[in-house]
Amino acid sequence: MSDGKDFVTGVDSSAKRSPRRVVFVTRRTSAQVKAVDEAEVQTFPEVLFRGAVAVELLAIALVAVSLLFSAPLEGLADPSHTPNPAKAPWYFLGLQEMLHYFPPVVAGVLVPGLVVMALIVIPYFNINVEAEGLFSKDRERRLRVFYIVAVALSIFLFSFHVYVALVPTLIVVAFMVAAAQSSLQSPGSFRRYLAAKPLSYWIMTWFLFELVVLTAVGTFFRGPGWSWVWPWRS
Repeated sequence: MSDGKDFVTGVDSSAKRSPRRVVFVTRRTSAQVKAVDEAEVQTFPEVLFRGAVAVELLAIALVAVSLLFSAPLEGLADPSHTPNPAKAPWYFLGLQEMLHYFPPVVAGVLVPGLVVMALIVIPYFNINVEAEGLFSKDRERRLRVFYIVAVALSIFLFSFHVYVALVPTLIVVAFMVAAAQSSLQSPGSFRRYLAAKPLSYWIMTWFLFELVVLTAVGTFFRGPGWSWVWPWRS
């Protein structure tokens, strides 16, 4: 070099930041490496390894459950003796519970069709990539839309006496109201957590909450004639 300094070549140790980098370090100084966790990681092997570990853990858990708990089959089907109530498999009991309140076209065709259409159409909308809080921007307009949708949905469920779906809806609405009254500068960590959640989080939370409640009610709280029974009573 022109200044007469001696340089030694080295290779950067961060494969995520750069596959290969050559640096020059003088004998009088030491290399300063800033370790920063980046938002993006390599698909292979990081993501693939995590997926393989998750699959293995799930397989071990399923084997353990099958060894500890028996799942006896019922008797052979007899067309002349239909069980009462005739329940669908557990993964369809949510829809069967909805059939108790709505016509078959609504519960069996319209609602599942809307869910499938939403899964198809949503990717074409302007997705909130930053995952910012629902009420962090344009707060007044979003609050008005939120209250209108919440009140309309609650009235609809109440008018059809769908109380098993109304209760989870009101619980999620209460948490969303708490999120609207909070901010990222709130003193409590839980309020900051709620304020940071985007719209997609609230929609998915409401959907999963409704699915779990409807499935649990159809499994444990429905007896002959699809009447309400307590699970601890014969």
